Amino acid sequence: MSRPPVPANGTPVDAASRHGQTTYEHRRRWADKPLLRAVYGELYAHIRARLVNRPPGAQDVEIGSGPGTSRDFLPGCVATDLVAHPWIDRVENAYALTFPPASVANLVLLDVWHHLRYPANFLAEAARVLMPGGRMVLLEPAMSCVGRLVYGGLHREPLGFDVAFAPAPVDLREHDATAYFAAQSSAHRLLWRCELPALLAGWRTVEVAWITSFAYLASGGFTRVQLYPLAALPCLRAVDRFMGRWPRLAAARLLVVLAKEGQA
Repeated sequence: MSRPPVPANGTPVDAASRHGQTTYEHRRRWADKPLLRAVYGELYAHIRARLVNRPPGAQDVEIGSGPGTSRDFLPGCVATDLVAHPWIDRVENAYALTFPPASVANLVLLDVWHHLRYPANFLAEAARVLMPGGRMVLLEPAMSCVGRLVYGGLHREPLGFDVAFAPAPVDLREHDATAYFAAQSSAHRLLWRCELPALLAGWRTVEVAWITSFAYLASGGFTRVQLYPLAALPCLRAVDRFMGRWPRLAAARLLVVLAKEGQA
């Protein structure tokens, strides 16, 4: 895979915001770190295998594309983000999507769900734009024993087990969605443990899978030091296959597939 380009000036459109700074930092890491691209390619392969076929006229859409990591792995998927970047197709607010009703076949979220302060409001928007039978496929941090240790101890974002989720009390069309929020346990709590059953009214849970990936954890991701060379990736894959026998102990990722109720 070729090294993706980085804008020459390296200055985000919203340089003063945390979101813009993080996006450009991640883009530089993505360009400079072949191992990261290889590991994320495997994560996107999990997503790609769960998408429904896109009928004529429908679109696949990624919410929160950030540094544009999906472009090599999800052909034809519309990349969106909160602010404009050279590698983004459309600027979108997850709480006020501009896609017509029932026009989207698949919604993809990679490390985005845990940044949604108001998941109920987002799910309402997702249900509006998805066609009947359309899917939302998301990958999130897994709250396994290893996951809690790594994400809780080595990641700068909080686990958020104490966060109370509720629908927003205001109209979110003018909401500043770039305001920082993170609760890494959100998918674990809301989509696997189903702490708020009413949240998923109108949705069918197709799959919840725990994915073991020491290959990802030891890659350092976008913010930590890489602990092994690209040449050792096959060895880490072997470790993942072995440790995959105990997903609640060792899983790094939680894969969730939701389908909008109704027939396509």
